[in-house]
Amino acid sequence: MPETIYLEGRVPETAAGKRLDQVLAALFPQFSRSRLQQWTRQGQVRVDGAAATVRQRVLGGEAVEIRARLEDEADVKPQALDLDIVHQDVQVLVINKPAGLVVHPAAGNREGTLQNGLLYLDPGLASVPRAGIVHRLDKDTSGLMVVARTLEAHTSLVAQLQARSVSRHYLALVHSVLTAGGTIEAPIGRHPKDRLRMAVVESGKPAVSHYRVVERFAAHTLVEVRLETGRTHQIRVHMAHIHCPLVGDPVYGGRLRIPRGASPRLREALQGFRRQALHARRLAFVHPGSGEEVAWEAGPPADFTALLDVLRSES
Repeated sequence: MPETIYLEGRVPETAAGKRLDQVLAALFPQFSRSRLQQWTRQGQVRVDGAAATVRQRVLGGEAVEIRARLEDEADVKPQALDLDIVHQDVQVLVINKPAGLVVHPAAGNREGTLQNGLLYLDPGLASVPRAGIVHRLDKDTSGLMVVARTLEAHTSLVAQLQARSVSRHYLALVHSVLTAGGTIEAPIGRHPKDRLRMAVVESGKPAVSHYRVVERFAAHTLVEVRLETGRTHQIRVHMAHIHCPLVGDPVYGGRLRIPRGASPRLREALQGFRRQALHARRLAFVHPGSGEEVAWEAGPPADFTALLDVLRSES
């Protein structure tokens, strides 16, 4: 039975002149804009007591009410997947995602995604936006993700992500030898010529990454990167921007780099590592139920560890 929800809010005075769908997305970030637009078209959104339209402009100060039914996301089919569950309780799941697993269904990947697996694991997630997924990892990035199991948890986690209070630490193996850590503060947006890539562009959204050196090798460096923002491909774009692209990155890494004097074993290891060397190793946030900060860590997967072992042997 679909759940009926009631939401209310007030349009900020500073939003005067904006479209209603933009304002709704800001007032109720736990729901996608497309879902809010659908509810508006169905007459389930009222502004100052009157039925609303998606494109109407607001004046500021209006009272907004939503009475809607949370329909299951029927277009995403539950599928049994072997998911690595690091933690679960009534509010959240913490998943250690393997490299190669797509997070959301899309063209060419309608099945076998994390969202398919979550819906099989917990059918109740069908009533939570995007099956509770509040942030994502690229297909070939491994590591920790949190999933909200209730609307309350979803609202809390989205708010924490927007407030930049969720702590996310990654391990990245980069080309070149770094002598010290630093901060990269450079806006990220769509590449002006290649729409499938992201890039550092003046018109992009603010993006901040902090990195520190974990281990140095003869021609590579293992760094830990802490995200302050969460832009698409942020670490991959930022590290390439400072001329330290991730090993194995097929989009931002450029041509394969083999260090001068590399042994056949190292050459083979680098040639065989065909994904970006990136792993989400630590995740911390305020638990939506207890209000206490919680944290989890997960070591890199076997292929990443094997590559590091080869680099250590060479050094």
